[in-house]
Amino acid sequence: MSNYIDLPLSGLEEPLSEMEQTVQDMAHRFAEDVLRPAGTEMDEMSAEDSVGPDSPLWAALEQGAGLGLSVKALMELEPLERARIMLIAAEELSWGDAGLGGMVLVSQFPGLYAALAGNMEMVDYCDGKLGCWGITEPDHGSDTLDPGGDVAAADGNYGRPNCVARIEGDKIIVNGQKSAWVSGGTVAEVCALYCFIEEDGVAKPGVSLIVPLDLPGVTKGKALEKMGLRALNQGEIYFDNVEVPISHLLAGPDIYVDFVRETLAEANVHVANMAVGMARAAYEHAHAYAHERKQGGQAIIRHQNVRYRIFHMFRKVEAARALVRRVATYNATATEAALQGSISAKVTATQTAFEVASEALQIFGGNGMTKEYPMEKLLRDARAMLIADGCNEVLALKGGSLLINPELL
Repeated sequence: MSNYIDLPLSGLEEPLSEMEQTVQDMAHRFAEDVLRPAGTEMDEMSAEDSVGPDSPLWAALEQGAGLGLSVKALMELEPLERARIMLIAAEELSWGDAGLGGMVLVSQFPGLYAALAGNMEMVDYCDGKLGCWGITEPDHGSDTLDPGGDVAAADGNYGRPNCVARIEGDKIIVNGQKSAWVSGGTVAEVCALYCFIEEDGVAKPGVSLIVPLDLPGVTKGKALEKMGLRALNQGEIYFDNVEVPISHLLAGPDIYVDFVRETLAEANVHVANMAVGMARAAYEHAHAYAHERKQGGQAIIRHQNVRYRIFHMFRKVEAARALVRRVATYNATATEAALQGSISAKVTATQTAFEVASEALQIFGGNGMTKEYPMEKLLRDARAMLIADGCNEVLALKGGSLLINPELL
Protein backbone atom coordinates (compact mmCIF):
# COMPACT_ATOMS: atom_id res chain seq x y z
CA MET A 1 0.00 0.00 0.00
CA SER A 2 1.39 3.38 -1.02
CA ASN A 3 1.87 6.18 1.53
CA TYR A 4 2.37 8.79 -1.20
CA ILE A 5 0.57 12.11 -0.61
CA ASP A 6 0.03 14.38 -3.60
CA LEU A 7 0.72 17.80 -2.05
CA PRO A 8 -0.79 21.00 -3.47
CA LEU A 9 1.32 23.58 -5.31
CA SER A 10 2.11 25.36 -2.05
CA GLY A 11 3.41 22.19 -0.48
CA LEU A 12 3.07 22.09 3.28
CA GLU A 13 1.56 25.58 3.57
CA GLU A 14 -1.74 26.07 5.36
CA PRO A 15 -4.87 25.94 3.15
CA LEU A 16 -5.30 28.92 0.87
CA SER A 17 -8.27 31.24 1.02
CA GLU A 18 -10.70 31.21 -1.89
CA MET A 19 -9.07 34.34 -3.35
CA GLU A 20 -5.56 32.96 -2.88
CA GLN A 21 -6.51 29.67 -4.54
CA THR A 22 -8.02 31.51 -7.50
CA VAL A 23 -4.89 33.64 -7.91
CA GLN A 24 -2.62 30.60 -7.63
CA ASP A 25 -4.58 28.62 -10.21
CA MET A 26 -4.64 31.55 -12.62
CA ALA A 27 -0.91 32.31 -12.20
CA HIS A 28 0.02 28.62 -12.54
CA ARG A 29 -1.86 28.23 -15.82
CA PHE A 30 -0.26 31.40 -17.17
CA ALA A 31 3.18 30.20 -16.07
CA GLU A 32 2.73 26.78 -17.62
CA ASP A 33 1.04 27.80 -20.85
CA VAL A 34 2.81 31.11 -21.58
CA LEU A 35 5.92 31.79 -19.51
CA ARG A 36 7.61 28.39 -19.64
CA PRO A 37 7.54 28.00 -23.46
CA ALA A 38 8.27 31.69 -24.03
CA GLY A 39 11.17 31.67 -21.57
CA THR A 40 12.66 28.59 -23.22
CA GLU A 41 12.42 30.26 -26.62
CA MET A 42 13.95 33.51 -25.38
CA ASP A 43 16.83 31.67 -23.74
CA GLU A 44 18.00 30.73 -27.24
CA MET A 45 17.63 34.27 -28.62
CA SER A 46 20.22 37.03 -28.57
CA ALA A 47 19.66 39.72 -25.95
CA GLU A 48 18.83 42.17 -28.74
CA ASP A 49 16.31 39.88 -30.40
CA SER A 50 14.70 39.00 -27.05
CA VAL A 51 13.42 42.57 -26.81
CA GLY A 52 12.81 42.94 -30.55
CA PRO A 53 9.38 43.33 -32.12
CA ASP A 54 9.04 39.60 -32.83
CA SER A 55 9.96 38.48 -29.32
CA PRO A 56 7.40 36.51 -27.27
CA LEU A 57 8.23 38.93 -24.45
CA TRP A 58 5.56 41.39 -25.47
CA ALA A 59 2.70 38.91 -25.58
CA ALA A 60 3.81 37.51 -22.23
CA LEU A 61 3.87 40.95 -20.61
CA GLU A 62 0.50 41.84 -22.11
CA GLN A 63 -1.07 38.64 -20.84
CA GLY A 64 0.68 39.11 -17.49
CA ALA A 65 -0.99 42.50 -17.11
CA GLY A 66 -4.29 40.70 -17.64
CA LEU A 67 -3.81 38.83 -14.37
CA GLY A 68 -5.05 41.96 -12.60
CA LEU A 69 -2.24 42.01 -10.02
CA SER A 70 -1.08 45.59 -10.47
CA VAL A 71 0.20 47.56 -7.48
CA LYS A 72 -2.82 49.84 -7.70
CA ALA A 73 -5.19 46.87 -7.48
CA LEU A 74 -3.22 45.18 -4.71
CA MET A 75 -3.19 48.36 -2.61
CA GLU A 76 -6.90 47.82 -2.03
CA LEU A 77 -6.06 44.75 0.08
CA GLU A 78 -4.91 44.64 3.70
CA PRO A 79 -1.08 44.46 4.05
CA LEU A 80 -0.88 40.78 5.02
CA GLU A 81 -3.40 39.71 2.40
CA ARG A 82 -1.54 41.76 -0.21
CA ALA A 83 1.81 40.21 0.74
CA ARG A 84 0.45 36.66 0.53
CA ILE A 85 -1.25 37.23 -2.83
CA MET A 86 1.95 38.67 -4.30
CA LEU A 87 4.06 35.77 -3.05
CA ILE A 88 1.63 33.08 -4.17
CA ALA A 89 1.35 34.54 -7.66
CA ALA A 90 5.04 35.31 -8.13
CA GLU A 91 6.15 31.85 -6.99
CA GLU A 92 4.08 30.37 -9.79
CA LEU A 93 5.44 32.82 -12.35
CA SER A 94 9.03 31.99 -11.40
CA TRP A 95 8.17 28.28 -11.41
CA GLY A 96 7.23 28.83 -15.05
CA ASP A 97 10.26 30.94 -15.97
CA ALA A 98 12.23 33.09 -13.53
CA GLY A 99 13.44 35.48 -16.22
CA LEU A 100 9.99 36.32 -17.52
CA GLY A 101 8.53 36.13 -14.02
CA GLY A 102 11.17 38.66 -13.05
CA MET A 103 10.13 40.92 -15.93
CA VAL A 104 6.51 40.85 -14.79
CA LEU A 105 7.59 41.59 -11.20
CA VAL A 106 10.17 44.32 -11.89
CA SER A 107 7.75 46.18 -14.12
CA GLN A 108 5.71 46.79 -10.96
CA PHE A 109 8.63 48.03 -8.84
CA PRO A 110 8.26 51.79 -9.48
CA GLY A 111 4.62 51.67 -8.38
CA LEU A 112 5.50 49.41 -5.46
CA TYR A 113 8.22 51.73 -4.21
CA ALA A 114 5.99 54.75 -4.71
CA ALA A 115 3.43 53.04 -2.48
CA LEU A 116 6.17 52.33 0.05
CA ALA A 117 6.94 56.06 0.07
CA GLY A 118 3.26 56.96 0.42
CA ASN A 119 3.28 58.86 -2.89
CA MET A 120 -0.04 57.68 -4.31
CA GLU A 121 0.17 60.17 -7.16
CA MET A 122 3.17 58.25 -8.45
CA VAL A 123 1.40 54.92 -7.88
CA ASP A 124 -1.30 56.15 -10.26
CA TYR A 125 1.29 57.53 -12.66
CA CYS A 126 3.19 54.23 -12.88
CA ASP A 127 0.08 52.09 -13.26
CA GLY A 128 0.11 50.27 -16.59
CA LYS A 129 3.65 51.34 -17.50
CA LEU A 130 6.63 49.01 -17.80
CA GLY A 131 9.00 49.82 -14.96
CA CYS A 132 12.53 49.22 -13.74
CA TRP A 133 14.61 49.87 -10.63
CA GLY A 134 17.86 51.79 -11.15
CA ILE A 135 20.15 51.64 -8.12
CA THR A 136 23.45 49.85 -8.89
CA GLU A 137 26.20 51.63 -10.80
CA PRO A 138 29.24 50.58 -12.88
CA ASP A 139 31.64 51.40 -10.03
CA HIS A 140 29.24 50.66 -7.19
CA GLY A 141 27.27 47.42 -7.31
CA SER A 142 26.07 46.12 -3.96
CA ASP A 143 27.66 49.25 -2.37
CA THR A 144 24.56 51.17 -3.37
CA LEU A 145 22.38 48.90 -1.22
CA ASP A 146 24.31 50.12 1.84
CA PRO A 147 24.22 53.94 1.65
CA GLY A 148 24.78 54.20 5.40
CA GLY A 149 28.17 52.50 5.05
CA ASP A 150 27.46 49.73 7.55
CA VAL A 151 29.59 47.19 5.69
CA ALA A 152 32.33 49.53 4.51
CA ALA A 153 35.91 48.79 5.53
CA ALA A 154 37.24 51.01 8.32
CA ASP A 155 39.54 52.77 5.85
CA GLY A 156 37.17 52.41 2.90
CA ASN A 157 36.17 55.22 0.55
CA TYR A 158 33.00 54.95 -1.51
CA GLY A 159 34.53 57.10 -4.22
CA ARG A 160 32.83 59.14 -6.89
CA PRO A 161 29.23 58.11 -7.62
CA ASN A 162 28.31 57.39 -11.23
CA CYS A 163 24.88 59.00 -11.02
CA VAL A 164 24.10 62.22 -9.16
CA ALA A 165 21.04 64.44 -8.82
CA ARG A 166 20.56 67.97 -7.60
CA ILE A 167 17.39 69.77 -6.61
CA GLU A 168 16.75 73.15 -8.21
CA GLY A 169 13.45 74.76 -7.27
CA ASP A 170 10.62 72.55 -8.45
CA LYS A 171 12.87 70.22 -10.48
CA ILE A 172 15.35 67.42 -9.88
CA ILE A 173 18.25 67.38 -12.34
CA VAL A 174 19.84 63.97 -12.94
CA ASN A 175 23.22 63.24 -14.53
CA GLY A 176 25.24 60.07 -14.92
CA GLN A 177 24.75 56.36 -15.49
CA LYS A 178 23.14 53.34 -13.93
CA SER A 179 24.77 49.98 -14.54
CA ALA A 180 24.02 47.31 -17.12
CA TRP A 181 22.17 45.34 -14.42
CA VAL A 182 19.05 47.51 -14.41
CA SER A 183 16.35 44.85 -14.84
CA GLY A 184 13.98 45.95 -17.59
CA GLY A 185 16.32 48.87 -18.24
CA THR A 186 16.28 48.90 -22.04
CA VAL A 187 12.51 48.50 -22.41
CA ALA A 188 11.04 50.26 -19.36
CA GLU A 189 8.91 53.38 -19.56
CA VAL A 190 9.51 54.55 -15.98
CA CYS A 191 12.39 54.07 -13.58
CA ALA A 192 12.46 54.05 -9.80
CA LEU A 193 15.83 55.81 -9.59
CA TYR A 194 18.01 55.78 -6.48
CA CYS A 195 21.15 57.93 -6.55
CA PHE A 196 23.43 60.32 -4.69
CA ILE A 197 22.54 63.99 -4.41
CA GLU A 198 24.88 66.93 -4.86
CA GLU A 199 24.65 69.71 -2.30
CA ASP A 200 27.19 72.55 -2.10
CA GLY A 201 29.48 70.64 -4.43
CA VAL A 202 29.46 67.51 -2.26
CA ALA A 203 27.80 64.24 -3.31
CA LYS A 204 26.06 62.33 -0.54
CA PRO A 205 23.14 59.89 -0.10
CA GLY A 206 20.71 60.51 -1.67
CA VAL A 207 17.33 60.75 -3.42
CA SER A 208 14.78 58.34 -4.82
CA LEU A 209 12.42 59.44 -7.56
CA ILE A 210 10.27 58.22 -10.43
CA VAL A 211 11.87 59.12 -13.76
CA PRO A 212 9.85 58.91 -17.00
CA LEU A 213 12.28 57.39 -19.49
CA ASP A 214 10.94 59.37 -22.44
CA LEU A 215 12.28 62.65 -21.03
CA PRO A 216 14.93 64.59 -22.97
CA GLY A 217 18.42 63.51 -21.94
CA VAL A 218 17.58 59.85 -21.23
CA THR A 219 19.32 57.22 -23.35
CA LYS A 220 19.60 53.47 -22.96
CA GLY A 221 22.40 51.00 -23.60
CA LYS A 222 22.27 47.66 -25.35
CA ALA A 223 20.46 44.69 -23.86
CA LEU A 224 22.99 42.72 -21.82
CA GLU A 225 24.14 39.29 -22.96
CA LYS A 226 24.46 37.02 -19.93
CA MET A 227 24.66 33.45 -18.74
CA GLY A 228 21.35 33.06 -16.93
CA LEU A 229 17.92 34.69 -16.62
CA ARG A 230 18.23 35.57 -20.29
CA ALA A 231 14.54 36.43 -20.59
CA LEU A 232 15.06 39.13 -17.94
CA ASN A 233 16.10 42.18 -19.96
CA GLN A 234 18.91 44.21 -18.39
CA GLY A 235 20.92 47.19 -19.57
CA GLU A 236 22.35 50.64 -18.81
CA ILE A 237 20.44 53.88 -18.51
CA TYR A 238 22.17 57.23 -19.06
CA PHE A 239 21.01 60.63 -17.83
CA ASP A 240 22.20 63.93 -19.32
CA ASN A 241 20.70 66.90 -17.44
CA VAL A 242 17.36 65.12 -17.18
CA GLU A 243 14.78 67.38 -15.54
CA VAL A 244 12.20 65.60 -13.40
CA PRO A 245 9.32 67.39 -11.61
CA ILE A 246 9.76 67.54 -7.82
CA SER A 247 6.37 65.82 -7.50
CA HIS A 248 8.12 62.63 -8.63
CA LEU A 249 10.30 62.56 -5.51
CA LEU A 250 9.88 59.48 -3.30
CA ALA A 251 12.57 60.16 -0.70
CA GLY A 252 14.96 63.03 -0.07
CA PRO A 253 18.32 63.13 1.75
CA ASP A 254 16.72 63.31 5.17
CA ILE A 255 15.13 59.86 4.87
CA TYR A 256 17.07 58.28 1.99
CA VAL A 257 19.12 55.80 4.03
CA ASP A 258 15.99 54.55 5.80
CA PHE A 259 14.07 54.38 2.51
CA VAL A 260 16.77 52.24 0.88
CA ARG A 261 16.56 49.91 3.87
CA GLU A 262 12.76 49.67 3.52
CA THR A 263 13.08 49.15 -0.24
CA LEU A 264 15.62 46.37 0.18
CA ALA A 265 13.48 44.72 2.86
CA GLU A 266 10.67 44.60 0.30
CA ALA A 267 12.77 43.62 -2.72
CA ASN A 268 14.81 40.88 -1.04
CA VAL A 269 11.64 39.00 -0.08
CA HIS A 270 10.41 39.07 -3.67
CA VAL A 271 13.73 37.83 -5.05
CA ALA A 272 13.76 35.10 -2.41
CA ASN A 273 10.27 34.10 -3.47
CA MET A 274 11.37 33.91 -7.11
CA ALA A 275 14.11 31.53 -6.00
CA VAL A 276 11.56 29.32 -4.25
CA GLY A 277 9.64 29.01 -7.51
CA MET A 278 12.84 28.07 -9.35
CA ALA A 279 13.83 25.52 -6.71
CA ARG A 280 10.38 23.97 -6.83
CA ALA A 281 10.56 23.70 -10.62
CA ALA A 282 13.94 21.95 -10.39
CA TYR A 283 12.66 19.57 -7.72
CA GLU A 284 9.53 18.71 -9.72
CA HIS A 285 11.53 18.06 -12.90
CA ALA A 286 13.88 15.74 -11.01
CA HIS A 287 11.04 13.99 -9.18
CA ALA A 288 9.21 13.26 -12.44
CA TYR A 289 12.36 12.19 -14.28
CA ALA A 290 13.37 9.83 -11.46
CA HIS A 291 10.09 7.96 -12.00
CA GLU A 292 10.58 7.79 -15.79
CA ARG A 293 14.28 7.01 -16.16
CA LYS A 294 15.26 3.36 -15.76
CA GLN A 295 18.73 2.12 -14.85
CA GLY A 296 19.67 -1.23 -13.34
CA GLY A 297 16.36 -2.64 -14.47
CA GLN A 298 14.11 -0.25 -12.55
CA ALA A 299 13.08 3.39 -12.22
CA ILE A 300 15.98 5.26 -10.66
CA ILE A 301 13.81 6.53 -7.80
CA ARG A 302 13.87 2.93 -6.58
CA HIS A 303 17.59 3.37 -5.93
CA GLN A 304 18.33 4.51 -2.39
CA ASN A 305 20.77 7.25 -3.32
CA VAL A 306 18.29 8.88 -5.69
CA ARG A 307 15.50 8.79 -3.08
CA TYR A 308 17.94 10.30 -0.57
CA ARG A 309 18.73 13.18 -2.95
CA ILE A 310 15.10 13.76 -3.87
CA PHE A 311 14.14 13.96 -0.21
CA HIS A 312 16.79 16.60 0.58
CA MET A 313 15.64 18.64 -2.41
CA PHE A 314 12.07 18.46 -1.12
CA ARG A 315 12.96 19.56 2.41
CA LYS A 316 15.11 22.45 1.16
CA VAL A 317 12.27 23.80 -1.00
CA GLU A 318 9.82 23.57 1.89
CA ALA A 319 12.24 25.19 4.34
CA ALA A 320 13.01 28.06 1.96
CA ARG A 321 9.34 28.74 1.28
CA ALA A 322 8.52 28.64 4.98
CA LEU A 323 11.19 31.24 5.76
CA VAL A 324 10.14 33.51 2.89
CA ARG A 325 6.47 33.42 3.93
CA ARG A 326 7.39 33.90 7.61
CA VAL A 327 9.50 36.98 6.86
CA ALA A 328 6.83 38.42 4.57
CA THR A 329 4.21 37.92 7.28
CA TYR A 330 6.39 39.63 9.88
CA ASN A 331 7.20 42.59 7.64
CA ALA A 332 3.57 43.04 6.61
CA THR A 333 2.35 43.14 10.21
CA ALA A 334 5.24 44.70 12.17
CA THR A 335 5.69 48.40 12.88
CA GLU A 336 9.04 48.26 11.09
CA ALA A 337 10.16 45.76 8.44
CA ALA A 338 13.11 43.61 9.53
CA LEU A 339 15.75 43.87 6.82
CA GLN A 340 17.83 41.17 8.50
CA GLY A 341 14.87 38.84 7.98
CA SER A 342 14.50 39.78 4.32
CA ILE A 343 18.22 39.26 3.75
CA SER A 344 18.11 35.87 5.46
CA ALA A 345 15.23 34.88 3.19
CA LYS A 346 17.05 36.04 0.06
CA VAL A 347 20.32 34.35 0.91
CA THR A 348 18.64 31.12 2.03
CA ALA A 349 16.23 30.82 -0.89
CA THR A 350 18.74 31.69 -3.62
CA GLN A 351 21.31 29.28 -2.19
CA THR A 352 18.57 26.65 -2.02
CA ALA A 353 17.63 27.23 -5.66
CA PHE A 354 21.22 26.76 -6.78
CA GLU A 355 21.75 23.64 -4.67
CA VAL A 356 18.48 22.05 -5.73
CA ALA A 357 19.03 22.85 -9.41
CA SER A 358 22.52 21.35 -9.24
CA GLU A 359 21.24 18.19 -7.55
CA ALA A 360 18.40 17.94 -10.06
CA LEU A 361 20.81 18.16 -12.97
CA GLN A 362 22.86 15.36 -11.41
CA ILE A 363 19.76 13.15 -11.27
CA PHE A 364 19.25 13.77 -15.00
CA GLY A 365 22.85 12.65 -15.56
CA GLY A 366 24.20 13.31 -19.03
CA ASN A 367 20.75 14.33 -20.24
CA GLY A 368 20.81 17.20 -17.75
CA MET A 369 23.75 18.73 -19.57
CA THR A 370 21.86 18.97 -22.85
CA LYS A 371 19.49 21.64 -24.08
CA GLU A 372 16.87 18.98 -24.81
CA TYR A 373 16.10 18.94 -21.09
CA PRO A 374 15.31 21.91 -18.82
CA MET A 375 18.02 21.45 -16.20
CA GLU A 376 21.02 23.23 -17.69
CA LYS A 377 18.91 26.37 -18.17
CA LEU A 378 17.52 26.14 -14.64
CA LEU A 379 21.02 25.79 -13.22
CA ARG A 380 22.21 28.87 -15.13
CA ASP A 381 19.17 30.83 -13.97
CA ALA A 382 19.62 29.74 -10.36
CA ARG A 383 23.29 30.72 -10.38
CA ALA A 384 22.36 34.26 -11.36
CA MET A 385 20.15 34.59 -8.29
CA LEU A 386 23.15 34.43 -5.95
CA ILE A 387 24.12 37.86 -7.28
CA ALA A 388 20.77 39.44 -8.14
CA ASP A 389 19.41 42.13 -5.79
CA GLY A 390 22.74 42.34 -3.99
CA CYS A 391 25.33 39.56 -3.94
CA ASN A 392 24.80 37.18 -1.05
CA GLU A 393 28.20 37.91 0.50
CA VAL A 394 27.58 41.67 0.86
CA LEU A 395 24.00 41.08 1.95
CA ALA A 396 25.24 38.76 4.70
CA LEU A 397 27.61 41.47 5.93
CA LYS A 398 24.73 43.94 5.87
CA GLY A 399 22.48 41.49 7.72
CA GLY A 400 25.17 40.89 10.31
CA SER A 401 25.53 44.62 10.93
CA LEU A 402 21.82 44.73 11.71
CA LEU A 403 22.31 42.20 14.50
CA ILE A 404 24.64 44.47 16.48
CA ASN A 405 22.84 45.62 19.65
CA PRO A 406 24.57 48.86 20.77
CA GLU A 407 23.10 48.51 24.27
CA LEU A 408 25.18 45.36 24.81
CA LEU A 409 28.47 46.98 23.76
